[in-house]
Formats: sequence, C-alpha cells, structure tokens
Amino acid sequence: MINIKTFNNISDKGLSRLPKDIYSISEDQADPDAIILRSAKLHDMEIGANLKAVGRAGAGTNNVPVDRMSEQGVVVFNAPGANANAVKELVIVGMLLACRNIVQAWDYAANVQGTAEEQNKAVEDGKKKYVGYELPGRTLGVVGLGAIGVQVANAAVALGMRVVGFDPTITVKSAWKLSSDVQEMASVDELVKEADFISFHVPLIEATKNLLNADRIAAMKDGAVVLNFARDGIVDDDAVLAAIESGKIGSYVSDFPAEKLKNKKNVITLPHLGASTAEAEENCAIMVADQLKDFMENGNIKNSVNFPDIKLPRLGEARLAIANKNMPDMLGQISHDLGKAGANILHMTNESKNGLAYTLIDLETAIGDDVLAQISAIDGVLDARQI
Repeated sequence: MINIKTFNNISDKGLSRLPKDIYSISEDQADPDAIILRSAKLHDMEIGANLKAVGRAGAGTNNVPVDRMSEQGVVVFNAPGANANAVKELVIVGMLLACRNIVQAWDYAANVQGTAEEQNKAVEDGKKKYVGYELPGRTLGVVGLGAIGVQVANAAVALGMRVVGFDPTITVKSAWKLSSDVQEMASVDELVKEADFISFHVPLIEATKNLLNADRIAAMKDGAVVLNFARDGIVDDDAVLAAIESGKIGSYVSDFPAEKLKNKKNVITLPHLGASTAEAEENCAIMVADQLKDFMENGNIKNSVNFPDIKLPRLGEARLAIANKNMPDMLGQISHDLGKAGANILHMTNESKNGLAYTLIDLETAIGDDVLAQISAIDGVLDARQI
C-alpha cells in the first residue's frame, strides 16, 4: 500500500482519484509515502525516511520547507491554475469595491437611523458622498502573467479596460492564452506609471518581497488602486498606508488582513478568500491527486516547484526513479552499476532544474535490493526507488 497523510480538509473528489486498493489515506499516517495538504505549515515537521512527495492543493508553497524537501529528494507538487478563476473573480470584485465605494456605502446604509421617511431622505442625501467611477477606459496593470494573471488580464479586457502587463518569465502556454490587446511593459517601474489599478500575481520570493514599495508608489498615478490577491509581503503595507493618507493612493484591497490595516481609510481587507470556493478546492485536490498518482506509480513529474517535469512511457518489467543533484557523470555511474548487475536498460530520460535532476530508467527485468542500495549510495543521489 502507498500511505498518504492528509492535512486540512481535502476534497473527496480529489482523494477519490487514488484507488483504495493501492492507497491508504489518513490524517494519522506516522511515516507516509506522500502528503497532501492545503494551508497547514510543515516547516517544523520532521521529514520521514519514506516520504517521496508532497502535494500542495493550491499554487503557493510558502507553507512547505521546499529546500529541506529537496535535500532529501522529496518532490513538491502544486496546482497552478486550478484556482485561477476563483482568484480572477475576486480581483474583479476588488476593483468594483474600490471604484464604486461599495464598502463605505454599505456601511452608511446599514447605519441610517430614523423613520422610513427620514431614512429615505438620508439615503438620497448621502449617496452623493459615494459617487464612484466606471472601469471601461481605465488602465489595469497586471504584474505576473501566469495562469491567474492571464485570466485577470483577459477579463479586464472584456470589461473594456486597457490592460498592461509585465512578466519576464511568461511561458509559451500563458502567452498563447493572453489576449493580444494586453500591452507588454518593459518593467514594473514602467507599468506602475501607466496603471489606474495594479494587481499582483507573483509568488513571494526574495525578488518579489515589497515589490510595490515607496519608490514605485511615488511614480504611480494619483488616486490609483492597489490590489494584492497574491501573497502577503509583495506589497509594502506601511508604504501603501502612508500613500493613502497623503492621497497618492485611492484604495488598497488586500486578501491578507493585518492589525495595521484594520479600520484604515480606503483599505479593504478580506480573510484570504482568493481560492475559497468549492470549485477551486475541488480543482486543486483533483490536480494534485492526479499528479501524485502518476508520480508514485510511474515516477512521472508534472508541476513540481523543486524538480523538473519529466515523463517516460512505461517499458519493461521495472522502472527506476532517481532524484539526484545535477552533477557530472551521474548517469555514467548509475549505468555502470546497472551494467555490473547485468541489468538491461530499455529506455532512459533525465531532466534537470535549479541544481537538481530526476532520472527515469526502464529495465528489462527488476534489480535486487543490493543494486538499488549501490545506486542510492552514489554521491549526489538523494533518493532512488524501483517501481
């Protein structure tokens, strides 16, 4: 049996993709072969000797100690794009909340007092304080054009907005899906000068920490709206609050509440609702379960944040799946040990990514545990298993 440990509530539609005659799924697995989780934090967790994979049912992996996992050859998967529509819808909501003063008007209407006639008069007199503006003709700047950013950009184009985007690492797949009406910007600095609304859709890494800071805010249009539905830390909250106070920024809509943002003028915070729809949770669970299944049963990798994508059609009686550091003569040493054992290689592929590599080898017949142990002992091999 392949033992899967779950954290959080994982959609049954995802878990049902893992056949019960092959997989044992429980929150109580002591030394699992794989983990499926949503937002649970694993940084303090001891990595068991049997652990081969971690599946994050979502896009971000900040709650997973990816570097430690990599050192032990554990493949970390995510589910990019599975929650894209949910986040896209919330970004559109965020723009409308800001430009139409919905939250302020809602609060006003909820607190009107008096007789029915007095309340009607107060509503008519008060609504002039909440006059907003419409989206068509306004410019949305999208930083990050992955699965979510592309959907946000295309939706804004459909709403009649001018859209400018920046992503130096945009994939061919994303580029094919992006509307031709979206204008490419040379840098974030150029983008902020153009935008009436700015929406961020990038992971939180060292290069994106405080991506919107005081210097870039100073270059923005007066009254622009900032939206952060990506990750806490991408926007410098202190700089944004100072800019709202000075009138430089019109509104800030964030999916990451903080004490400093509470009850602040023109600040709207939501409790991390970006992917909180039944559809998104199901899509994420299905995607990550399918990826884990293919990896555990075939060694194939798709949508890993630390190891390269790799796929090999099955041939022969056995397959070796080897995680290793990307070092010279690695394949030569592995092949040498197999040759000494008389193992005939039918098919082999190797891919690398950021100093790590993964190798799949199909063999005519299975090898013994002693040969697998020799391969595992090669300097630079992080994990080796026979499927």
